Amino acid sequence: MKRLASLLLLPLALGLLLLFSPALTPPALGAPGICVGPVCGDEIHRSAKHHWQLRLRVNDQQGQHERLVVDCRNGVLSPLAGPVERGYAAAVARRACRLAGEA
Repeated sequence: MKRLASLLLLPLALGLLLLFSPALTPPALGAPGICVGPVCGDEIHRSAKHHWQLRLRVNDQQGQHERLVVDCRNGVLSPLAGPVERGYAAAVARRACRLAGEA
């Protein structure tokens, strides 16, 4: 009788463990949108006023981040200087423009 009870309780215990194990795991972090070298861009939005402008947030591996506006017609970034290296930020912006169909 004890063996039968233990055979019934084992699947029940495993089922409860599987049921509550997602609550014990930490949430997964989302991947960044577009990365070129050490700089990644995410939160990419099209400007409401000018369809050729994209707004994006760029960050680097040192933890510096900023929001940029890129004119996809000629690839100009605004602001022209900032904490994130502009060569990589411009490459991220060009890729975002290509993906948005504005290049």
